[in-house]
This record gives sequence, structure tokens and C-alpha cells, in this order.
Amino acid sequence: MDFFATALLLFIVLDPLGNIPLYLSQLKVVPEHRRRHVAMRELGIAYLVLLFFFFAGATFMKVLSLDVAAVNIAGGVVLFLIALRMVFPTPEGLFGNPGLQSEPLIVPLAVPAVAGPGALSVVLLLREANPHSGSTLFWAMTAAWLASALILAGASHLQRGLRDVGILAIERLMGLVLVIIAIQMFIDALRSIGLIPASIAG
Repeated sequence: MDFFATALLLFIVLDPLGNIPLYLSQLKVVPEHRRRHVAMRELGIAYLVLLFFFFAGATFMKVLSLDVAAVNIAGGVVLFLIALRMVFPTPEGLFGNPGLQSEPLIVPLAVPAVAGPGALSVVLLLREANPHSGSTLFWAMTAAWLASALILAGASHLQRGLRDVGILAIERLMGLVLVIIAIQMFIDALRSIGLIPASIAG
């Protein structure tokens, strides 16, 4: 497992730039002096959720009798759908607008914005597919989360610097990359169960 490639994949899936508008809109109802505190709290909760899937992923799969190929296909489908909304954004945003008027807690900033189905399925899949690379995956996940936390903690500054057009351009570029990754995950799953010959898939 390559550390930088894994960290980049997880960073794209965590999608901090795409989450900037969501964070800003949800934190509007929070007093200005508490906004960074709330953002960091939600990011910390997201990291704990990622850690749970990292450490308990194997047990989770055994209890539910899940196959790695099934998780790979499901993860690819989820990533593909998320990527499509990144490339073709809707007025409601990536996860919709829950219309909260109070200080957000867990939903939607921690889950599903950061620790969403795409990120959780990728962590679960990589953990199962690379049982001897747990340390590399752990640090790659931590690095991706830390980079995302730094971006989202300074969301207001980034929005002023990049403006909405710049954020949207980066968001769509990341969406295109994620489409390719999702399709590759799907191909790898089909190859693992013999539906696609290795010569074609590789």
C-alpha cells in the first residue's frame, strides 16, 4: 500500500473543499466566537467514526457476513454517486440541506459530510484488502483527516481567498478524479470474483 496514494484517495473522499459551503451555512447560527470550536468538535467526532471503522471493520464484516467484493462494489457505487453530485452540484448541496436552526451536533458536519458513506466504505475496504498494511492505512487516514480539518477550520478564510467560483472549480475537478477511482473499484471487484479477466481489467 502506497502511503501518499492512499492519503490522497482518502483526502478526495473526505472532500474538505466541497464541504466548505456546508460548514459555513451550518455554522451561521453559531456565535462567531464558537464557530471554530464547533467545527473542530465535529471534525473530532468524524475522526472517531473513521477510527471505529478502521479498528472494527473486520468484525463488522464478519457479523454481517459481508464479502470484500460486495463492499468494494458498494463503495464504488456510493463514491460514483457522490462524485456525480460533485461534478454536477445541486442547489441542496452534496448531502442536502437539513435546515437546522440550532448548533449542529454530529449531523450533518461530522456525519455524513466528513465521515460519510464513501469515506467509511473506502476505509473498510482498504483495511480488509490490505491486512498487513494497517499502520500505513492508519497514518494515511490520519494525514487525510488532518489536512481536511485544517481546511475546514479555516473555511471562511479559504472562501474569501478562492471565492465561490474557485471552490466550485476544485470541487468539480476532484469529482472527476473520484469518478475514475469509483469505476476502478468496481472493476477490481468484478475482477476479484472472475467476471472480468485480469488482462482486461489491468
